[in-house]
Amino acid sequence: MSDWADWDHIVKIDPDKTLVDGETFEDVAATGTDAIEVGGTTGMTEEKMKRVVDACGKHDIPVYIEPSNPASVVHSDRHDGYLIPVVMNAGDVAWITGAHKEWIRIDDDIDWSRTFTEAYIVMNPEASVASYTQANCDLDAADVAAYAEAAEHLLGQEIVYVEYSGMLGDTDIVAAAADILDDATLFYGGGIHDYESARTMAQHADTIVVGDLVHDEGVDAVRETVKGAKDATATVR
Repeated sequence: MSDWADWDHIVKIDPDKTLVDGETFEDVAATGTDAIEVGGTTGMTEEKMKRVVDACGKHDIPVYIEPSNPASVVHSDRHDGYLIPVVMNAGDVAWITGAHKEWIRIDDDIDWSRTFTEAYIVMNPEASVASYTQANCDLDAADVAAYAEAAEHLLGQEIVYVEYSGMLGDTDIVAAAADILDDATLFYGGGIHDYESARTMAQHADTIVVGDLVHDEGVDAVRETVKGAKDATATVR
């Protein structure tokens, strides 16, 4: 069974951002979240990534690197592995295979036993990730479901990630992706800021991802989203 099969909640930490004053990575690990992802779209360097991975890896919680470019990949025993984005609706093919090829070409130390992919479907045209990948975000529920099905059954993806980065998504669209998947785990990220938004999205996605909240409002707010996700999962089960 994959590590993420039982995750309800992930905190994504951006190494290019700071935590709320007075809070630590230990505080983040103690929120009740199931895992920490370390990654961001812009401003990524190996030095920034290593600093956060080393700090988070001291605590008893799974830590995965989500690199946005080969330069931000860190090899360390402090994390559990790598989750590599493959952007299904990217307009720039580099974010489907090109950047991945380049990483493999320049890195002789890839640990394939700890390296996995996430099939991203980027939905917010205003988000940095949409601009960065030239994503076509003009998608309806049928489009997203088709991308999700292609990810699982054509490309063998174990994770499908519906990403609204910066805004709360359309529950009908997230539900369409959830309904079409057989075994792949559905991640959802974007706009989750409190108990209710977390509970709402967790009723459709297997795992919700909270990012900006930890940097903008802090661990108390994150803890509320953990409760929302866990309560939704308990209700569905």
